[in-house]
Amino acid sequence: MKRPSFVVALALIWVAILVIGPLIGSHDAGLDELAAGNRVAARIVWQLRLPRLLLALLAGGALAVCGAAFQTLFGNPLAEPYTLGVAGGAALGAVLAQQLLSAAGLGGLPVVAMASFGGALVASAVIVFVARRRSTATLLLAGVAVALTSSALILFVQYLADFSRTFRMVRWMMGGLAVVGYREVLWVAPWIILGVLALFVLRRELDQLATGEELAASRGVDLGRLRMSVVAVISLMVGALVAVTGPIGFVGLIVPHWVRRGVGHAHARVLPAAFLAGGAFLAVCDLLARRILAPADLPVGVLTAIVGGPFFLWLLLRRDFGRPA
Repeated sequence: MKRPSFVVALALIWVAILVIGPLIGSHDAGLDELAAGNRVAARIVWQLRLPRLLLALLAGGALAVCGAAFQTLFGNPLAEPYTLGVAGGAALGAVLAQQLLSAAGLGGLPVVAMASFGGALVASAVIVFVARRRSTATLLLAGVAVALTSSALILFVQYLADFSRTFRMVRWMMGGLAVVGYREVLWVAPWIILGVLALFVLRRELDQLATGEELAASRGVDLGRLRMSVVAVISLMVGALVAVTGPIGFVGLIVPHWVRRGVGHAHARVLPAAFLAGGAFLAVCDLLARRILAPADLPVGVLTAIVGGPFFLWLLLRRDFGRPA
């Protein structure tokens, strides 16, 4: 498929999911029910399913764009926010807020969101501090170390919590898109849109970096500033997402590789295509998760992990492992 046709096809699929998705669930709500003024069906579609679908499209698109940028920044096909510590730091901040603030009788999205932001920024600061004036490979290793440390601290917090809080934390760590109304969607949308636009502004520098660090530096790319800019933007985006959805892994790993096969490596095409494909991918995964165990609601993070695990192994076994697919 030619590159413009590939992007057009992605856009059409994205729009089709946006139109059809709200009508699909454990109990399908037909257009005839909405036209007949069925209040229950209308509430299900407009207050439950549509906000959830919009959140899936935004979250999946953001994760895919972050994964594409990270894979170029680190020159590694396995790089994504959930393997490099940013999401782990955000999750740790949110878990600490849930544990400490629930005991104090506080809560709500803004408090958890600020803790998630703080965790993502602290994790990013540690990564950059450890790897300052060093190679990108050191930055990658620092991210893996932060991810493992955050995971261990999350387990420690869960161990100290009582049974009910531990259950809520474990359920939240599975990742999910269940929301009621548009509050979460409206809160997270500006962070995602501004973050995607910021990465798109850096597209030419990312293109230069994809050719190699030495060649990019010889062409005037400030590698230190580029690293700081990309890590900071992705930290804000992931911090906002984790606060709302919990950790949802592997979207940023799977989608960019598939997208590059359709549009090439130029980030002017990769980033928009990744946003469309990532949103569509996560939305479809969420629709499947709601149908597999209906009427129970399977966390979408479980399904993306089931799909992403074998894909991760496939990448490890590839001969051209050292460069993005």
